[in-house]
Amino acid sequence: MLTKKQVEHVALLARLELNEEEKEMYATQLSAILEYIDALEKLDTENVPPTAHVLPLKNVFREDSVCEHLPNEKALSNAPDKEENCFRVPKIQ
Repeated sequence: MLTKKQVEHVALLARLELNEEEKEMYATQLSAILEYIDALEKLDTENVPPTAHVLPLKNVFREDSVCEHLPNEKALSNAPDKEENCFRVPKIQ
């Protein structure tokens, strides 16, 4: 079981202000999580390949091709501020 002092240390690192009730609650919850991790460490994963995701996902990309684009005048027609053929935005300091 995590101690209140350990929870206070984690809260300090996370820059959290916890009241006494929250410290007790998180000590109980974090202890349960750590116990579950201990149980998982006992499982035999020798023949289990490492995975990044449980489902076989892949990105679907479309072919990149040149096509008609929006004319500059139409793209800039609703711009709040423009200069020549460009959007004008405030300078970032």
